Amino acid sequence: MLVLDTDDLPESDRYEALYAAVAREGGISALEEGEPASRLWKRIEIWTFGPLTLFDTQGTGARFVRSVRTTRRELAANVSVMTQAPGHGTARFGADNHQRLLAGDGIGLVPHMAASHEYGWDGLGRSLAFTVDLAHLGLPVDTVLDAIPLLGHSPLEPLLLHHIRALHRDADRYSTGPEAGPLADATLHLTRALIVSVAGDDRTRREVAHETLLPRVLAYLRTHLTDPALTPRRVAHAHGISVRTLYRLCEEGGFSLEKWIIRRRLDGARADLAAPHLAHRTIESIARAWGFPNPAHFSRRFHQTFGATPTQWRRHATPARSAPDAPPERPARP
Repeated sequence: MLVLDTDDLPESDRYEALYAAVAREGGISALEEGEPASRLWKRIEIWTFGPLTLFDTQGTGARFVRSVRTTRRELAANVSVMTQAPGHGTARFGADNHQRLLAGDGIGLVPHMAASHEYGWDGLGRSLAFTVDLAHLGLPVDTVLDAIPLLGHSPLEPLLLHHIRALHRDADRYSTGPEAGPLADATLHLTRALIVSVAGDDRTRREVAHETLLPRVLAYLRTHLTDPALTPRRVAHAHGISVRTLYRLCEEGGFSLEKWIIRRRLDGARADLAAPHLAHRTIESIARAWGFPNPAHFSRRFHQTFGATPTQWRRHATPARSAPDAPPERPARP
């Protein structure tokens, strides 16, 4: 849901509207803009997934500050997870005496009631973040605080990053559909696992590792979905379990590992075949990119699943395609 686009406002109203939006939606207590009103641009969208709120903030450089002293009561128990979208600048994150640069490959984490924090970037940038009540993570606030400077050392950080971006890509559809609740649960499981992987005691780590094994396996599969070397043995090895245990875990989760992988790859290929900016790519190259090295096998599986050949689907999905279209980009700010 679009909350604000300052380009829709007179220059004289932009800063006040922006501050009102970030204070209301994100509990920001101070805002420093890097541009005058004539050059200021911010676009803010939010989506709700059960107890979780996802934010997409993009625009000109700024510094957002949240103070413990001024955090509103209804937001005080929240935890924020902040990331910078890849290719959209480098952000400065600071919380609880910890500073970190986030350039699309890291996560900033902070519980609102226990630590002030700031987040910002220069030039054009874009942040993807979510907030959730600490109670839904089921972890002590001290454990969350201990994790803040250590997240970059966890192998689970890339899994959560990939998951957040995948959640954002289809947020309009997922947030209003039956997937919203399960996706929120998966996000919380991965966040909890990330925190305790660097800050939990041994007993908590073991408990959370067991509880979150299936969400971690699914996140790993999504992250490596296009890799042709993605095999059950590799997945099992990455999680310290046997292949037999992996198959049993998937069976208990109600799905077949091989069928899950093939269906997600087919879904990805189908989306790419309909994408105007990929119209210059051959069907065979798109199939290979999604882990189907054999064109005949890909075409057969595609037809069995969707009731049309890849060629028929592409023709139907993009009937007016006359030349490859580049994805729209916002022009450089003046």
